[in-house]
Formats: sequence, C-alpha cells, structure tokens
Amino acid sequence: MRTVSSPPQTTDGAYADAKEVIGQRRILYISGQVPETPEGYVPQDFEDQARLVFKNIRALLTSAGMELRNLVKITIYLSDRKYRSTLATVRNEILAGHEVALTIVIAGIYEPGWLLEIEAVAAD
Repeated sequence: MRTVSSPPQTTDGAYADAKEVIGQRRILYISGQVPETPEGYVPQDFEDQARLVFKNIRALLTSAGMELRNLVKITIYLSDRKYRSTLATVRNEILAGHEVALTIVIAGIYEPGWLLEIEAVAAD
C-alpha cells in the first residue's frame, strides 16, 4: 500500500489524502461498527464509545487475520461535530501513526444512544 498525496494539506494525523492498494490478495469490507458490546452495553461517554468502536473493528480485523495497519479507508459518522477533537485524539492514539483515507460525516445515527459509527476497508 502506498500513501498518495496531492499538494500537502494540514491534517490532525492518522489521515492520508489517498491510499493506493496494489497487488493485494484480499480486501475486507467492515460494516458500520457501533459502540455496543455483544451483551448490549453502550458507554455514555463519547471517548469510551469511540474506543469501543475501534475495539470492535480490531476484533473483526483479527478474525480475518489482519491488523489495524491493514486499514486503508474509514468512514466515520458522528452524531455531533463537537466530538471531532476527541475523536481525532482517540483515532491518532489507536492508529499510532498509520495513515488511512478518511471521511467524517455529521449525521443522525440509527440508535439515539450511539454517538458514532465507523465503517472500514482493509487490505493485505
């Protein structure tokens, strides 16, 4: 995989203008992951919800024999733009410098208690 950039842009990290996938064997499309445990628990705090969503994504990657470094694209749906800064902090920590193509959309989320949802694409 290769990061592709147009004229340099200022970002908050863990973000690339584009990711080129060449000669990969597998692509994994991950449906929107929500901040809920298998038992139905949803944290109240946004940061805890964000961490749980990334935990759910990591579990799916692991089950496919992949890691966070295999992520090439994520789309994040936020219930409110006020969470953007906290999301960037959590995302940068979890991705630890791994850049992905990224889209953030402010949208109504399916369940009122969910403050975000993330879908992803990974390749190896």
